[in-house]
Amino acid sequence: MESSESIKLKYEPVFISVNDTDTLHMMRIYGNPGAQPVLMIHGAVENGRIFYNEKGKGLAPYLAMNGFDVYAADLRGRGASLPHVSKESRYGQTESITEDIPAFIEKIREIRGNKNIHMVCHSWGGVLATSFLVRFPENIKRIKSIVYFGSKRRVSVYNLHRLVFIDLVWRHLFTLTGKILGYVPAKKFGIGIDNESRGSHSGCVFWVEEKGWVDPVDRFNYGEAACKVTLPPALYFAAENDRSLGHPSDVIDFINESGSHRHEYRLLSRKNGNMHNYDHVSMITHRDAVIDHFPEVLEWLSG
Repeated sequence: MESSESIKLKYEPVFISVNDTDTLHMMRIYGNPGAQPVLMIHGAVENGRIFYNEKGKGLAPYLAMNGFDVYAADLRGRGASLPHVSKESRYGQTESITEDIPAFIEKIREIRGNKNIHMVCHSWGGVLATSFLVRFPENIKRIKSIVYFGSKRRVSVYNLHRLVFIDLVWRHLFTLTGKILGYVPAKKFGIGIDNESRGSHSGCVFWVEEKGWVDPVDRFNYGEAACKVTLPPALYFAAENDRSLGHPSDVIDFINESGSHRHEYRLLSRKNGNMHNYDHVSMITHRDAVIDHFPEVLEWLSG
């Protein structure tokens, strides 16, 4: 059997037209094109690069080296999806849920046939993925399992980090710049690796603050829908030093509002045997993650 160290990975861009103007992108990373497919969904002010680089670093190459066919998605306007976010962008998280994620799923099924898909999500990407599944429950049978890193819908914790990053920056500064510029230039502020459309940002702000899990555009009630379905088996990670972007208590709240489903929860911390007290980003990007908790992801997806 060929060792993982000797596997030559292929990086293959996949493009999907969702309408006359917008094209989505996924980076397919694989050694074995017949392996189990994994769709990776990034969070806010991010793109698919949170999961990989061409030097073979990150969770996506790690999974590909260990026998999976990985698709790291760029949501609309982010990463290599075109056109990039600008003042002309008229979409938000509703389109991510009802158009983008369905398009990613269908493209993977077009490439790989009817093979079921795993999903791996970071941060707000987990909220979008879960919203997609509870809104379109016919897709639940297509998803073998899900792994969430720091995914929360509401921010209920109150501390200094929340006051600065959620209340001051995310809610007030970004809302103001969105009104002035027509989009949120997160990269210029050095916050995140990509910009956000005004619609995506405002939708996120709405859900972070509201107890009700209701679509701000068309009023679809995700909270009620979640009580009527059973999501795929899920592994949830939270990080000890994640102060507000995915605080452990908010991750647990998200688990509870997602309805009854088989799940496991891991708090990444030294006291639990991990190498570091990770934060919201380092839990997915730290160089030690590959020998610390990424093997747990591999075990979960292989189970």
